[in-house]
Parts: sequence; C-alpha cells; structure tokens
Amino acid sequence: MTTIWISGGKGFVGRHLSRRMAAQGHTVIGLGHGAWTHAEYAHWGVSAWVNGEISASNLGQMRQLWGTPEIIFHLAGGSSVGAAFANPQEDFTRTVVSTSELLEWVRQHASATRIVAVSSAAVYGAGHAGRISEDVKLTPFSPYGAHKLMMETLCRSYATNFGLRLALPRLFSVYGTEIKKQLLWDLCGKLQAGGQVQLGGTGGELRDWTDVRDVAQALESVALLASEHAPVLNIGTGVATSIREISELVASCWGDGQTVSFSGQSRAGDPFSLVANVDQMHAHGIECSTQTSIGIAEYVSWFKSLSMGAK
Repeated sequence: MTTIWISGGKGFVGRHLSRRMAAQGHTVIGLGHGAWTHAEYAHWGVSAWVNGEISASNLGQMRQLWGTPEIIFHLAGGSSVGAAFANPQEDFTRTVVSTSELLEWVRQHASATRIVAVSSAAVYGAGHAGRISEDVKLTPFSPYGAHKLMMETLCRSYATNFGLRLALPRLFSVYGTEIKKQLLWDLCGKLQAGGQVQLGGTGGELRDWTDVRDVAQALESVALLASEHAPVLNIGTGVATSIREISELVASCWGDGQTVSFSGQSRAGDPFSLVANVDQMHAHGIECSTQTSIGIAEYVSWFKSLSMGAK
C-alpha cells in the first residue's frame, strides 16, 4: 500500500483525487487550510488531515507520524483568477511560496518521492486559436497564471539541479460535483433565483470542459511519469465547447424553461479560447472521456440536491 500526501486535499480536485486514490488501496494524508472533521475527511478517503501551511515543521511532523510518502500531489495554491486579481500577494504566497517550501523539504528529506505539481492552462494566456500544445510560448495575463508559471519554473529547477522527480500537469476547465464557484455554480444559483439570467461575455468563448473524475484518474497516471525531466502534460478533452452551449445545457437540465443571455462585455485579458492539444496525453494512454452532457446533468442534479437538503 502506497502512502500519498495531497496538499490542498480539502479543495475541489483534492477531494475527488483523495477518493480515487483511497479506492485504489492507498493511504491518503491531506494537508491544507480549514478545519475538517474526521467524518468529513474520511468520507473522501482521507486517513488523516493536517490543517495548516506547507512548512518544514508540518511536513516533518507528517513524516514522523505517517512515514515518508511515495507520491505527493501538490494541489495547494491560489483558488481562481478572480481571487488572484483581488489579492495577488496572497495568491503568490499560496502558489509560489508554498511550492518552494515543499520542494526544499523534499530535497532535504524525501528526495525519492515523486511530486505531481498541478498547474493550469492559465499559463498559456490569451490569443490562442485551436488546440494549445504544451510547447507554445507561455504568456500568462493574470496574476494567477503568472504565479502558476513561476511554480512550474521552480519545479523544473529542482528537477534539473537536484534530481527531484516531478511531473507538471496543466488542467483546463475542470468541473463536477462539489465545485462551488465559477460558471456552473453561479449559473445554477441564478436559475434557482428565477427571473432573467444574464452572464458576462459573449457566450462564444471556448473552453475545454473536463470532468473532475477524469482529472483524478489522469493525475494518478501522471504520477508514473514523474522524473528529473519534469514532463509537462495537458489534461483535457481536446473538445472546444462554448460558454453558450454549456449554459444552454445547464438551463435545459434545470427544466424550468428559463433562458440565458449574455452582456457582451468580456473581462479584460480573458482568453477567448482555451482548449487542450491532448496528443501527449493520449500518447501516454490517458483519456478524459466523460461526455459533457452527462457530467453537466449530474452537476445540476447535485446542485438541486443541496437545495432540497437545506429545506
């Protein structure tokens, strides 16, 4: 049985990844911000939860209590583009400083541990048409994307100079049950409130919508690729779906006959298209195959179940 640490384990992707790894028979130890009761974290397959920063003292205590991990999935970091604009220094600390702390501790105390440092398609920036390959020039616009790129640079440096085994998956538009922010959460909230529903942008913006269960499975496979070469891998479907299509699908699943309109006003620097070239992913036998129609229907059903539970 493998011992796995997941930083940011209480987050959206972290929860689903923890559940998958525990289902595979691994012992999952989580580290991150926020109180989490035993019943709550055990529900997601987490054996122990450490509420705290990524620091040498916390990591050392975890090693003393549960042993040296074979794999660390590093998901801790800034939570969103919007939050990074609102507080860029906090985003820098959460993404860049936390990664520096983790890498230095692993260098000194667990150099054989494989690290999957999860990055974002935000490193690509705007101005891309079609599917984006891993080797294009990186021009992040937002502080969120810039800090993810700094994180990647740190990881490559530690891999090259100290032989740490790393992999750098870049996630695109991950969605699924438990996500309580961004488009799907906001849209369902507006549909629930009733009345006219309007979103920002034109509706024509293209994204690569990837089910979180596919992402968790992909990250499990990516861990096997970790090496001193720190390979980069897009994680997505390779399918471009417009915001309008997603919004219409959500409204259809909601079932009250409501429609969604768009203001036509896009946020400055917001990419028109972020869609993954998945050739490298497929070359390693990794697939993200959940149909968007199925995943969105499940999300809407989950959101409605929250409202029912609150009554």
